Amino acid sequence: MKSATCLVFAVLLITASIVSAQQPPAAAGGQTIGLALGLQRSYAGVKANLTEAAEKLADADYTYRPSPEIRPYGAQFAHTANSQFNACAAAKGEPNPNGTANLEQTKTTRADIVKALADSFAYCDPVFAALTDQSALELVRQGQNQVARGSVLANLIAHSNEEYGVITVYLRTKNLVPPSTERAQRGRGMGGNQGAAPTGRGQ
Repeated sequence: MKSATCLVFAVLLITASIVSAQQPPAAAGGQTIGLALGLQRSYAGVKANLTEAAEKLADADYTYRPSPEIRPYGAQFAHTANSQFNACAAAKGEPNPNGTANLEQTKTTRADIVKALADSFAYCDPVFAALTDQSALELVRQGQNQVARGSVLANLIAHSNEEYGVITVYLRTKNLVPPSTERAQRGRGMGGNQGAAPTGRGQ
């Protein structure tokens, strides 16, 4: 575990060094996107996807599961909120404000789950807003390990995106279009529910 943490830290250090080095001007219309800005943009994307997806189904459908082996729809969001609180508490260097409470067990209604998800984003928002290429390399404690803050936040984004990918399956089995695909369709001038997802970031 220690060697894996060192490897992640080394990768982040190299990335930040490259970003902070003298760079040629960006191509016309292009941008220079550093480590912190890249994480901030990815976080904003998954925040929009999950927040909109949480509004897609009604109260009665929050117990829906396409297969008995997987979580109900609402529990996917509660699980995501749990993970985000844990990661951002580590990034902040403070205890999880929920303590040891498991939101999958304590939040069961649609209203409570939507609020728990929103609360987790509200808790994480200032962490990402304050992030810099330098602070992303600072070590924070996560469990028994010292981990680069940027690695903690990158793992949060990866996990939340993974959960969103699972959630899109629930929506598709309800003949609903996931939020990311809706935005892609609007950008292409496509309206309404489409049976097939377009290529690109849509699901």
